[in-house]
Amino acid sequence: MNYLASLRKVLKSKFDLIKNEDLKRNTLNALPFWVGAFVSGTLAVLYAKLFSWAESGTLLIYEKTSWAFFIITPACFLVAWWIVVKYSPYSRGSGIPQVSAAIELTNPKHSYKVNVLLGLRVVFIKILSSLIMIFGGGAIGREGPTIQISASIFKKINDLLPAWYPKISKRNMIVTGAASGLAAAFNTPLGGIVFAIEELTKTHFSFFKSALLTGVIIAGLTALNLSGPYLYLGYPSLGAMPFWIMFLILPVAIITGIAGSGMGYTILFIFKKKKALKNNFQTGIYIVFCGLTVAALAVFLDIQTFGSGKEIITTTLFTDQKQVDWYLPILRTVGPIISFSTGASGGIFAPSLSAGASIGAVFSGWFHLTGTETDLLILCGMTGFLTSITRSPFTSSILVLEMTDSHNVIFYIMLTALVSNLVASLVSKHSFYDHLKDQYISEIHKNETQQANP
Repeated sequence: MNYLASLRKVLKSKFDLIKNEDLKRNTLNALPFWVGAFVSGTLAVLYAKLFSWAESGTLLIYEKTSWAFFIITPACFLVAWWIVVKYSPYSRGSGIPQVSAAIELTNPKHSYKVNVLLGLRVVFIKILSSLIMIFGGGAIGREGPTIQISASIFKKINDLLPAWYPKISKRNMIVTGAASGLAAAFNTPLGGIVFAIEELTKTHFSFFKSALLTGVIIAGLTALNLSGPYLYLGYPSLGAMPFWIMFLILPVAIITGIAGSGMGYTILFIFKKKKALKNNFQTGIYIVFCGLTVAALAVFLDIQTFGSGKEIITTTLFTDQKQVDWYLPILRTVGPIISFSTGASGGIFAPSLSAGASIGAVFSGWFHLTGTETDLLILCGMTGFLTSITRSPFTSSILVLEMTDSHNVIFYIMLTALVSNLVASLVSKHSFYDHLKDQYISEIHKNETQQANP
């Protein structure tokens, strides 16, 4: 009996030790994700505040002296582009293709290549360049940049882990950082998770589900507690819809599918043509021209050419001003094309949503729809346009649903995403982001070869 009691005691002691070791190891594995999520959530809120203030500054100047933007806009475009070229070339554009490229290159052999795509310098230049662009009236968003910023923070934390620390996959850290960034930027935790699966990894969820979930939750809660409970947009009026509304949703899905993929194709075409510019001086002339063009569109046609376009969405969804001018979708498509093609920092998520919203509002005006019917077309337009750019129908659907708490029209929104994705696939087999990701990887390899063979 004494022997059995002693054996039982020893086994219990060993079991407790194993449990404690597992708890310690699991805590150490999770801690970098928790820290990264908290830091990225905090920074996302700060960035959003700065971005909003910059947009408000643009509006204030416009109301007092709109002509000043013929100086301010080209100057801001030029400065925003120059600091990117000078200090962090891979801070340009959205940031999502850079994150996708970093994920693809994440292995010990290519670690130095990932460093140029994600890092603290990227974070600083990304924020500074995009704030200058938005202040100057650039039609850009902050959501894509937030994703690259957050992924950079997670990657840096992984780099700082000491040699004795349990091995943590840098790839999983980057993926979780990107998802956390999207969740914090839009306050859409499900959207962040689906985005990581559908757009960034295209692999099975189980390999990093715990880290991804905790990262998204902590970043979202951090942003929530700093900003208070909110929806990125709000609660549109949506009730029972007539069956015939389907015959309007399908054309909206087709039009946004063509418009969104066309916008992406045009940007890629401009990038290709810009390679013919022989030096930075010629590129600078082009950027000044871009600034003057955007300023002219805003001053002579509509101020809504400027900025992310969020104001268009909130006005059409949550006020009685449901109708917009027929040319606004054109301005909200041309503005991002010009702004993005400069090579400065700035995302295309919010501009895509506003372009889609304006298409839905124009379409509604043609058929004199009610307020609730208009709201549905606006949401479908947003979903369709974003899907055609990202080629991620699930992500687009979930984002719009979470931003507006519009789950009662989920099937209309998902149908729009499906049709828009199909139409966009006919224009190009690969998404706008995939094309840019391949360009970044090719550019990095080319620079490596040039350095090896000067």
